[in-house]
Amino acid sequence: VVCPGHRPAAPAHRSRLPPPRAPQAAARRPVLADVLPQQRTYLSREELALHYGADPQDIKLVADFARAHGLVVVHASVAERSMVLSGTTTEMEAAFGTQLHQYSYPEGTYRGRIGAVTVPAPLGNIVQGVFGLDDRPQAEAHFQVRPTPTPGAIIAHAASQAFTPPQLAQLYQFPAGLDGTGQTIAIIELGGGFKPADLKTYFAGLQLPMPTVKVVSVNGARNQPTNANSADGEVLLDIEVAAAVAPKAHIVVYFAPNTSQGFLNAITTAIHDKTNKPSVISISWGGPESTWTAQSMDQFDQAFQAAALLGITVCCAAGDNGSADGVADGQPHADFPASSPFALACGGTKLTASGPTISSEVVWDEGANSATGGGLSAHFPVPSYQSSLPLPTPPAGAKAGRGLPDVAGDADPNTGYQVRVDGQNLVIGGTSAVAPLWAGLLALLNQKLPKPVGFLNPLLYGSLAGKNVCRDIVSGNNGAFAAGPGWDACTGWGSPVGNALLMALQAGGETIA
Repeated sequence: VVCPGHRPAAPAHRSRLPPPRAPQAAARRPVLADVLPQQRTYLSREELALHYGADPQDIKLVADFARAHGLVVVHASVAERSMVLSGTTTEMEAAFGTQLHQYSYPEGTYRGRIGAVTVPAPLGNIVQGVFGLDDRPQAEAHFQVRPTPTPGAIIAHAASQAFTPPQLAQLYQFPAGLDGTGQTIAIIELGGGFKPADLKTYFAGLQLPMPTVKVVSVNGARNQPTNANSADGEVLLDIEVAAAVAPKAHIVVYFAPNTSQGFLNAITTAIHDKTNKPSVISISWGGPESTWTAQSMDQFDQAFQAAALLGITVCCAAGDNGSADGVADGQPHADFPASSPFALACGGTKLTASGPTISSEVVWDEGANSATGGGLSAHFPVPSYQSSLPLPTPPAGAKAGRGLPDVAGDADPNTGYQVRVDGQNLVIGGTSAVAPLWAGLLALLNQKLPKPVGFLNPLLYGSLAGKNVCRDIVSGNNGAFAAGPGWDACTGWGSPVGNALLMALQAGGETIA
């Protein structure tokens, strides 16, 4: 609903600038190919800025444009290819040829625009995106709390199981004797918070050391815990899973506003963080591709490509609402940012175990609103590493797109993760648990390997295929797609077999520049 006469507060916006060389040139580098980590030569953050950062002349042109419209350049980054501008609503409207209004919805208000965003013709090939004019909530946390059973209810044995992250690490054969020493796991959060007291109690109960957790504020967002029914569940799930799997890894939580601008800024801040230098990023937030603009998805994808060049793996939850991803149009939809070809998309399974042995593992599917995401991207074409894959048939009239997920792990809240949130011991599931689970595993692998794993996807679909580095999930469906031998659009290649993955990545080879 438009509120007549209600003018929104003066926003800041973020404009993205292209690198001086075409980004596609980076795709030819071995770091983005089916090449083992020790054969890769990753860029330093300084080298990334030099070779793929924004052209300083482009930054000057945008700065001149901003000043001509009364806008202030708050920040400019060659490495991140971005600038932050601020000004009044009137100045922003004049600069970008659009109208800004305040809108209301059941949970509050947000600023939105009417009309396309435009820039002068000389900037048409320079400005790749404008963010911040619209600050509506963009993403959802992909976690689900297991309901407390009704007294006297009969519960199936499988539904009564729950696991600690170390138990899952054992079931998935994560390599022993590794603890993530020397690694940093970045966790992106768009709301909620954590209390150190919860972490102290949780890790004491696991007989693990209290993890080192650092908070980075992005765009003014802070660690703001409230209650167990809030996004606190996501924040603590992510921290507790990642840190329990890799207890000596440093955990850095990047809190940002839940907007497309805030989300992107959190990711680029983590990627270009010269202080903490994460080698893995865990993202448990997302939403259907249909709720994102093309420019947003493209800029996230560019950021993930930069991460790959640096040797950073980006793990993204694939969604918790089945193949429809919560869209009620009868068609399958992929979840973003997991649908980016440069993300390691993490799907979900239902796992049961007897002691240290997996009894069964099938696709997580408890109905349309409690099932793993997966399917085909409607925005990103089939990446080269999936070119020989028998992808599902796209909907009528649609082109084949990037298939997801790539991998999977336990996600059903009925066989979920034992965690502690705001003083309560809960069992939580969702693909948002799988992203930090894989992030923790990758931190262990990075500790052992001479170079970080980095962009894993080309290896999974190439030289690692058939080496049993994942446990193939062959039973179940997520609505439109069914599991089967090999890769499928429910669980990708399957859940991790940690020791096998490490052994496959340790194969010898010469370094390729």
